[in-house]
Amino acid sequence: MKRKSAVNRILLALAGVVLLGVGVMILAGGFDLYRRWSMTPPDGWPLTTPDDVLLADGDRTRWADEGWWWPAVIAVLAVVTLLAVWWLLAQLRRTHPGALSVGGAHAVDGVELRESALGDALAADTRHLPGVHQAHARMDGSSSHPEAHVAIALMPDAEPGPVLQALCDGPLERARRSTHRTLPARAHLRLTPHKPRRAE
Repeated sequence: MKRKSAVNRILLALAGVVLLGVGVMILAGGFDLYRRWSMTPPDGWPLTTPDDVLLADGDRTRWADEGWWWPAVIAVLAVVTLLAVWWLLAQLRRTHPGALSVGGAHAVDGVELRESALGDALAADTRHLPGVHQAHARMDGSSSHPEAHVAIALMPDAEPGPVLQALCDGPLERARRSTHRTLPARAHLRLTPHKPRRAE
C-alpha cells in the first residue's frame, strides 16, 4: 500500500469513527433512547434528552467579550481550512511520472520520454514474449522513482513462471537501461479464456 493511500485511509477511518460516534450520541438524545431503555449516561454527557442543546447560552457567550476570543476562533478556523485545502491538493497532485529524462537523472541533450510512450513500448515488447497473448503497461510513481504496472493475458498453455522471467530479463531490463532507473514493476497475469477442447 502506498504511503498516501495509507494516510488517506487512516484519516478517513478516524473521521468516520468520530462522525459515527457524534451521530449516534445525537440520535440517542434526540429519540430519548436513554429514558426509553432505562440507561444512565455518564455525568456531564451532552444531549441526553430531546430538549438538550450542545451549548447553552452561557457557554456560547462566555468568552465573547474577551479581546482574544474572536482572533482565536478565526485562527483555528483558518488552520482547519488550510489543512483541508492542503489535503485536497495532495489528492489532486499528479501521481504519474510524466516525462522521463533519457540517460539518467538529467536529460541527455534535452531528450525526454513520455510515460505513455514508455508504457506503450514496454507493452509492445512484452507482447512478443513466448506465451503472451496480450499485454498492457502503464507507469506510476514520480519522475525520479517511476514504477511499471504490466497486465499480461497468457496463452492457454503458457506457464506463468517462464513468462515472468522473460519479462524481467527482456522488456523490463531494456526499459531500465533506456531510462537508467531501477524501475520496480508489478505484473498482473491472467489466462486467456478459451473453449474446452474435446478429447477423442
